[in-house]
Amino acid sequence: MAFTTLQNTFFLLTFAATFSVLFNGCHGFYPKLINASLAASEYGWSPAGATWYGSPTGAGSDGGSCGYGGSVSQAPFSSLVSAVGPSLYKSGKGCGACYEVKCTNNSACSGKPATVVVTDECPGCVSESTHFDLSGTSFGAMAKSGQAEKLRDAGVLQIQFRKVECNYPGTTIAFHVDSGSNPSYFATLIEYENGDGDLASVDLKQALDSDSWQPMQQSWGAVWKLDAGSQLQAPLSIRLTSLDSGSTIVAASVIPAGWQPGKTYRSVVNFKA
Repeated sequence: MAFTTLQNTFFLLTFAATFSVLFNGCHGFYPKLINASLAASEYGWSPAGATWYGSPTGAGSDGGSCGYGGSVSQAPFSSLVSAVGPSLYKSGKGCGACYEVKCTNNSACSGKPATVVVTDECPGCVSESTHFDLSGTSFGAMAKSGQAEKLRDAGVLQIQFRKVECNYPGTTIAFHVDSGSNPSYFATLIEYENGDGDLASVDLKQALDSDSWQPMQQSWGAVWKLDAGSQLQAPLSIRLTSLDSGSTIVAASVIPAGWQPGKTYRSVVNFKA
C-alpha cells in the first residue's frame, strides 16, 4: 500500500515536471504570447481621432495648405485626401504622405482601410496626439457600402491609422512652377511622389553646372524654392530625397529652357512604389 502511494506520488511529480518543461521552456507556452500574437495581427496600426470637413462628397478644402490646388479633387488624388494635425503635418514636410485609415467602433464602419494623402493642415487638431480631418469622401470611404452618410453623421470617430507607400500607377512626378518665379528665383510645387510620398530635401542643378547641386529650401507646404541671386541657366535638373527611406531620384532637365511661371512640367521618373 505504501509502495503504491509512493508510485502515485512519483508519477504526479514526474508529470508536473514534464508539464513545466513543455509549457515554460524555450519552445513553451506563455500566456502573454497570446496577447502578443493578437497585437501582432494589428502590427503597425496606431490610434487617432478623426473628423471631416468640406462637402460630404468633396475634397475637404480647395487645395489645402500643401499647395496642391485643384489637383486634390482629380486623379490620382481623387478627393481621397486629409488634413492632419501638427504631428503628421511636420511644418509641411508631411505633405504628400499616404496613410491607411479604418474604423471599427461605429455600426457603419466597414473595418476596411481606405488610403488617403496628406494635402492640408489642421493646426487646431491637437486634442489627440494624432488627428485626421478627412475630406468628406475619405471619411465616407471607411463606411460599409451604402452607409457613408450614416458614418459622416457620427461627426467624430476614433480610428486606426498607419503610414503606407504611395502608389500612383502610370503617373510620374510633376513640377508646377510657382507663379512668383523669375529668372533668378525658382520655386516649384512637387507632387505625385511614389513610395514615402513626402520629401526630406530637394536640390537643383543648372545646365552649365554639371557637377554642382544647389540645395533648395522648403518655402511652404509642398513648395520648394531657390533664390539663386543670378539668372538660372536652364534646362534645370531636380534631385529629390524622400523623407523616411532616404531614397534619391533625379528628374534630369525636367525644367526646360524657356520655362514659364504657372506651368506644370512632368518628369519621366518616379520613386519605386
